[in-house]
Amino acid sequence: MRDRIGAPGLGVSRREFIAATGAGTAALAGCTTNQGGSQPQPAAAEPPADDSSSLPWTSPPEVVQVDEQGGSVTLRSVSAQHAVHPLDSMGGPVELPRVWAFQADDGEPSVPGPILRTTEGNDIEVTLDNTDNDHPHTLHFHGAKKTWENDGVPTTTGITVDPGEKHTYTIPANVPGTHLYHCHYQTHRHIDMGMYGIFRVDPKGYEPADKEYFFTVKDWDSRLNRQFAGEDVDYSPRDRNPDVFTMNGKSLPRTIHPEDGSPIIVDRGDTVRLHMVNAGYMSHPMHTHNHRFRVVEKDGGQIPEAAQYEQDVTNIAPAQRHTIEFEADADPGIYLLHCHKVDHAMNGNAYPGGMVNAIVYRDVMDTDVFADLMEYAGYEG
Repeated sequence: MRDRIGAPGLGVSRREFIAATGAGTAALAGCTTNQGGSQPQPAAAEPPADDSSSLPWTSPPEVVQVDEQGGSVTLRSVSAQHAVHPLDSMGGPVELPRVWAFQADDGEPSVPGPILRTTEGNDIEVTLDNTDNDHPHTLHFHGAKKTWENDGVPTTTGITVDPGEKHTYTIPANVPGTHLYHCHYQTHRHIDMGMYGIFRVDPKGYEPADKEYFFTVKDWDSRLNRQFAGEDVDYSPRDRNPDVFTMNGKSLPRTIHPEDGSPIIVDRGDTVRLHMVNAGYMSHPMHTHNHRFRVVEKDGGQIPEAAQYEQDVTNIAPAQRHTIEFEADADPGIYLLHCHKVDHAMNGNAYPGGMVNAIVYRDVMDTDVFADLMEYAGYEG
């Protein structure tokens, strides 16, 4: 079973969004309009490096309930184009002409990759399908105590999934919490090309919050993506200079698009739980406006209630995972969630942009201010 990030139990559904904003079927159609080329196309075998224009476009990441499909999932490696912010506004368009995405089963390729969700004790089998790609890959899962051959590191296990091959990893669900998975072949390049995602293990007896969202933050040096797309640019991982900053693969204002992005839509009185993973190479101090939260999980460890305290900034280092929880008890409005390295809240030289999202109260979704934000985001409603 697969759900979009805004599906029931993970925030707000498309139907609920349309009802709250008063939009009708015309607005619904507008959600799937190709904005600057962001509409997904059928996946294809990888073309030569200078033919990126024929690659499919990525879609938003899906949540795959692995234990509802027999405990197994296939992740296919797909070369694609990625629209970070495809509009000609607020420092856009921002697009990565070539990424390496993961596609779950018969879904669509996405960056970040699909969120693989299971329950403690329900081990999963993940097949890496590399049959249609021309680069070797592997899969490495954080937060799982596994056997040596399933660690996903080619130099220490001797296992590499070469082009044209498939390989199945057995991943125990024995460490509850929110974790990261990624390719571990030439890691410094392959993560930066988009090969990462969230692995979520719900503890036994897990009680979801009223609203629950997953976020992956990422800093990019677009020269690498442009180099693999065939552009004549110089790039070295020793000279990395990030110029694109994303949440779930999007930059503001696209982060608040109800289908392409992942706005945090709440009702007053909700308990809100955000699972945040840093797949980038820099630390990101994530700050909530007008809401004080508690960090309840960190790197797969439950934080005892006695050790929790209210705060409004949590600094997430590379590969770290922080789950925060807060009450939607503010004056109903629109409040930011963003990285407080303020140059990360930019699209190029344009501010605001980048690693910025919003906590949106349903009560204000029929206001002119919210309508303006939707226009900036490219939502035709």
